Amino acid sequence: MRSPLQISFRHMGQSDAVEARIRKRADELEKFCDRIMSCRIVVEPAHKHKHKGNLYQIRIDVTVPGKELAVTREPDAHQAHEDIYVSLRDAFDAMRRQLQDYMRVRRGNVKTHETPPHGRITQLVAEQDYGVITTPDDRDFYFHRNSVVNTDFATLKVGDEVRFSEGTGEKGPQASGVHLIGKHHIVR
Repeated sequence: MRSPLQISFRHMGQSDAVEARIRKRADELEKFCDRIMSCRIVVEPAHKHKHKGNLYQIRIDVTVPGKELAVTREPDAHQAHEDIYVSLRDAFDAMRRQLQDYMRVRRGNVKTHETPPHGRITQLVAEQDYGVITTPDDRDFYFHRNSVVNTDFATLKVGDEVRFSEGTGEKGPQASGVHLIGKHHIVR
């Protein structure tokens, strides 16, 4: 590992084999993020149980530009953490996932969920089974009564807020999958 690595053993003796495994796993982290500025690992037995071996708690703190990432593997929920190598594996796997997420955000590879188009019904022509939706940016979309989902066309009123899918029809911009937005629904 090119960045500074600090390994601490608390309430237990230092182990060359465990330290070698930690160094190997810490080196592997740099495959996922080459911007690691520091890495601190603390290994300690959690509690002494009469009928069980020691359970191990592992804490990993990694500093990257603009953020500090931390993983703590508490043994209480994981009896497999009686094996220090299993505890290390789980902690380093969790840190790897955090580093991968960090790098995705840095690269801009994070999925953004666009808000579906929405607007208000500005015209209803019940006898011809259609209406018009106007969006906040003043675009008009024609919709047919068959495009209305989960609501009866006859219950719609001018001024109702709806979300929909954009399309193009014979008469220009057309809305399909028109959903009435409830009064508690937030559209961004």
